[in-house]
Formats: sequence, C-alpha cells, structure tokens
Amino acid sequence: MLTDQDRIFSNLYGMHDRTLAGAKKRGHWNGTKEILARGRDTIVEQIKASGLRGRGGAGFPTGLKWSFMPKQSDGRPAYLVINADESEPGTCKDREIMRHDPHTLVEGALIASFAMGANTSYIYIRGEYIREREALQKAIDEAYDAGLIGKNACGSGYDFDLYLHHGAGAYICGEETSMLESLEGRKGMPRMKPPFPAASGVYGCPTTVNNVESIAVVPTILRRGADWFASFGRPNNTGTKLFAISGHVNNPCVVEEAMSIPLKDLLEKHCGGVRGGWKNLKAVIPGGSSVQLLRAEECDDVLMDFDALRDLKSGLGTAAVIVMDQSTDIIKAIWRLSKFYKHESCGQCTPCREGTGWMMRVMERLVKGEAEIEEIDMLQQVTKQVEGHTICALGDAAAWPIQGLIRQFRDEIEDRIKAKKTGRMGALAAE
Repeated sequence: MLTDQDRIFSNLYGMHDRTLAGAKKRGHWNGTKEILARGRDTIVEQIKASGLRGRGGAGFPTGLKWSFMPKQSDGRPAYLVINADESEPGTCKDREIMRHDPHTLVEGALIASFAMGANTSYIYIRGEYIREREALQKAIDEAYDAGLIGKNACGSGYDFDLYLHHGAGAYICGEETSMLESLEGRKGMPRMKPPFPAASGVYGCPTTVNNVESIAVVPTILRRGADWFASFGRPNNTGTKLFAISGHVNNPCVVEEAMSIPLKDLLEKHCGGVRGGWKNLKAVIPGGSSVQLLRAEECDDVLMDFDALRDLKSGLGTAAVIVMDQSTDIIKAIWRLSKFYKHESCGQCTPCREGTGWMMRVMERLVKGEAEIEEIDMLQQVTKQVEGHTICALGDAAAWPIQGLIRQFRDEIEDRIKAKKTGRMGALAAE
C-alpha cells in the first residue's frame, strides 16, 4: 500500500490550493533550475533508470522515447506534444491532474522539453474538457507571470513556450499522428509511419508525443531520484500509477497506487470492494475499453502491471478498471463498445471503416440471440482481419474487446442463441 508521502499527486482530489502558491507549498517548482542544470543527457538517463513507461496505454519506455529525438538540430525546431485527449471509455485519470494539480504538468512540460531540446510544447486537450482547460490555462499563465516558463525559464537561460490547444472531441485524435494532423489544422486522421514523429512530426519537425501522466511525474522523479521511483512495483513495471476504477464497485474512484498492486487489493482497499461482494464479480476490463476482459476467477490474484496483464492476453492500457458484476449483460456491454468504435473510426482504412460497422451489427444480433452459432467463429475471423491491418491502433482497439468476449464468454453467447431458438428468450434480459 502506497503511503501518502510517496504519492506524486498530492492534490488529486482538489482538497488543497491548485494555484502556483499552493503547488509550491506542496514541493512543486522546487529546485527546477538545478534540475535543468544537470543537462539534457543526464535527465534522459535518469528517466531511463527510473523505469518509467508511458502512461497513455502502450507502455513504451519514456526515457528511450526521448532519446530518439535528434541530439543536434539540423535547423528545424523540436517540439513536445502532450496528449491530453483522454477519450478512451472508462479513463478519467489525466482529468484529475489537469483540474486539481495542473502545475505538475506545466513543470513536467518544461523539464521534458528541455531534455529533448524543444523550446515549444503543445498540450492537446480533448474537446469536452472545458473546466480542465480553464484550470490548466490559469496554471500556464501563473507560470509565465512568475518567470518559470517563457524567456529564460526559471533563470536557466533556456527559453520555453507552452500552448494549450483545444480539440473538438474526436476519439481518433488521441492517436499521436492524428493529433498532430489536428494540431496543424487538418482533419484528425492517422499518418503512415515511418516517418515517426521523432523524425518528422508536427510541422514536419522532430516531435515527441507523451501522455499527461507520463510528463507530470517527471519533476518528482528527478527530485527524489530514479531509484526511489524504481523501488515501487516489479522490474520493468516500476513506479506509482493512477488507476481510474469505475463500474460495479461501492466507491468508484481515481487513486494513485504502486504498480503491480494485486487487482483484488486495489478494489477492496480503495473502492470498498465489488458491489454485492467479491463472489458477485463477473468480469473486469483492466485497462480501458480497448483491452480484453478478464473473468472473475482470473481477477483473484492478477497484478496490475503491463507484463502480468499481457500474460493473460489483456493489458494495463490506461489503467482504467471497469468492474462488472453478475447483473451485467456482458454481450450487451461489449456491443456498446463496438458501437463506440464504429462511431469513432475516421474511415481512412477500409478494414476499420467497414469492419467496425460489420462487427457492431453482428454484435447487435448476438445481444438479441438472433444469430447462428457459426457466426461466432465468423465474427472472430473478421476481428482478425481488422486487427493489425490498419494505419493506427483503432482497428485493434475495436477487435480486442470482441475477441475477449468470445474467448471468455462464448458459452453465454451460445446459450442466448439456443434460448432464442427454443423460445426461452423471455428469461433473458435481451431487449
């Protein structure tokens, strides 16, 4: 169990002052000039040593990602783009950082940009986050007024500008290259890779895209030391992590905990347990809507980290834990996700544009039991034709929940089809 003094986000619940004065009282912006004085290479090496992996879903090592940026400029400016387009269903962790502890992000943006030789950073915030944008803009203005960012940031001799860009609420803009397209004023559609953003990103310049949480933890890691951060969790899955727990728990919440905490402990200690007791648990989606679900029996001893969940064919993703109890119509729940992905597909790639609609329509019939049992395998085949055949990962995100449903709850799908055929449908909630 993480102690309060080891928590990075000391104002996650908005109990304290979120202004610059309040942030300074809690230890933020403390010795930032000295951190910058360590030099670019040292900062990148310390972030590598801490074991920090991207908190936006993919879990790519953050320090390694930073090291892809050119060491010497070829005349083009470099940029850091911070992904605050938190549109994954079930995910609401970055929102709490932006509205209650925004200075962690502003300070992190300065240090990360300096480490990559970027004099400018953009925060791309999702369209629906109005109050969060206001809180973040106020923090940016305060930092400018206090000389912490802008010309000669923190008295370090480094010039740094930070801009907040408001999106229009498209899920696809959470994908890094779509975000760059949108930032440049075009329709949010993924770019082909290579070139990767580190070679040619926003405005054709070297760019790194990082998640809000990945950037906001950086100043504290550098203040307390890489070894301190690496002491939490298992090797390769280190640090503290924000978990957003929703669904059928007694107290849904966002909480900062150590990586590799057992899922059962997370739900029992912070959420008051599953509604109706642990025995009432049916399934959990452990990492936001795009990862495969876990059956109740797998949840007894699974650890909440990248590797443990990957071993169960699922993933930590954004650590948005969606809990479903026995009252859940699991087929209908996954149909609802397939409807979301169909709606949010940008339509650039044929497998995704056609496949998401096709999968949703088959799921619609499975919910009602109006299908043949052979169609379950056909649906599985279609998910495989979509997965891995698109420019970005939205195709995979649409396929995985359905693959998880078929793998884990095939018996329920078959029972519903048989029940419909024999007229026993009245006993099932399949309206």
